[in-house]
Amino acid sequence: MGFLKKFFPNAFRDTVPNHATSSFERLSEEELEAHLGVVRYGDFVLSGAVRPSYDLQVIPCQGYRHDVYRDEENKTTVPVLMGAASKERLFEVFMDILDPLGTEVDVVLETSHNREARGHVDLYREHIDLPVLKSILWDFEDLLVNDGCTGIAVLNSGIPQEVQFDEHKLLIVYGSQLKEYERLFNARSVRCNDQMKFITEAEHVHSSSEYYAEQFEQLKTRLGIDSRYG
Repeated sequence: MGFLKKFFPNAFRDTVPNHATSSFERLSEEELEAHLGVVRYGDFVLSGAVRPSYDLQVIPCQGYRHDVYRDEENKTTVPVLMGAASKERLFEVFMDILDPLGTEVDVVLETSHNREARGHVDLYREHIDLPVLKSILWDFEDLLVNDGCTGIAVLNSGIPQEVQFDEHKLLIVYGSQLKEYERLFNARSVRCNDQMKFITEAEHVHSSSEYYAEQFEQLKTRLGIDSRYG
């Protein structure tokens, strides 16, 4: 794993339960460099945020699937759409699927830049006009697309629905009545495939940098979020 620091500043590895053995173990520097340099898998292009396991337990691809979120505490279930889009259309798809949330939304910024903290930290901003939010986010497209330690969720609790653009650059929609989101996915050639797997379901590597950590702080300021994480 020491090699990862050379090729991906602030890189860290995520595993899934019962997969403790890393596919990156025993790789030569040349093998690792070649793997991390691969950004295209067929028609799918990865952003700079993540790379799959060396043994390609999951091959990145474009599409979305239906899922369900189960709230064990409240004994409820919520319909979910999980999607992945190739880098050249990824951010535009994200911006498109914000529209059904309405004209005023809440925002949650997610950060794992501080790896000494457990998991990620959520930072909240309530009541922002969607056009204003979109204008700010366009200014930070590079950060949001390519930083493996930054995620964002946009929600309207009055519907209620939530759109996540997470650290893995997956597009996740929670709530009932999700047909409009499906239409928007399909309009951008992100097609339904309920058998597809996502990069989060196997070992993978996140990438970040000091530059992106600084950009994240600037995004917080633009959104009017003053709280520090630590």
